[in-house]
Amino acid sequence: AYPHKILDWHEIVNDDIGGRSIAITYCPLTGTAIGWSRLINGEITTFGVSGFLYNTNLMPYDRLTNSTWSQMRQDCVNGSLIGDGIKTYQMVETTWGTWKTLYPNTLVVPNTLALGRPYGVYPYISQSGADYRIDPFLIFPVEFDDNRMPRKERVHGLIINGQAKVYAIKDFRDEVTLIHDTFEGTPILIVGNRSLNFANSFKRTLPDGANLDFVALQDNFPAVLSDNEGNEWDVFGEAINGPRKGQRLVPTNSFIGYWFSWGTFYPNADIYSF
Repeated sequence: AYPHKILDWHEIVNDDIGGRSIAITYCPLTGTAIGWSRLINGEITTFGVSGFLYNTNLMPYDRLTNSTWSQMRQDCVNGSLIGDGIKTYQMVETTWGTWKTLYPNTLVVPNTLALGRPYGVYPYISQSGADYRIDPFLIFPVEFDDNRMPRKERVHGLIINGQAKVYAIKDFRDEVTLIHDTFEGTPILIVGNRSLNFANSFKRTLPDGANLDFVALQDNFPAVLSDNEGNEWDVFGEAINGPRKGQRLVPTNSFIGYWFSWGTFYPNADIYSF
């Protein structure tokens, strides 16, 4: 678990977990958290905060080549790797209460490297006292301001073939909700819960080509889905019980962010109507 109170100040955490070298990249200005692979050209590197922004979004740099990347575009925009994409890993953004219920034995990034930063203080408060997370004000301009939803509406967005579709967190029910959708010709499963404050999405077709009949599971954490074969799947799309135990659903390229950030990076993004 990587607490917001730490990521609001540091924005990037380089870590190793489950045999993978990852960077947790978080942009507090767009509310976007994405897990990146730290493997570039066969070498492990670390990412740092460049200080640059594009459409008010974080631009990390890799210390291997000193190239600059766009977090929401997920590609290199300056340096020797320009045009290269980045491998991403799914993350689940939620409350501490929900995460602790899902994974009671979770590890947590500690506060021991505070470096004088006041982790208990949210850093993005305007002079008038407005909280950036809920107030419509933006500190920096964006190229396109899509007003179909409030700027700071939190949405789960997915990207297929360079096109985006979003699902507002507030529109899920106060129970585990399963949505069957199709976007860019791809059958998709979206699972979320408004009161527990999470959402994630997967391609419906499994790696072996199977198409199962999924239903939402209530009060059965960490499982949130079951299917007609008797499998139970967790919020990361892993089968934790049943004949497919250990298998995974194919994740979408998706993450949660403020609506304005999706609207400016992916103009005319589809909005799911609940």
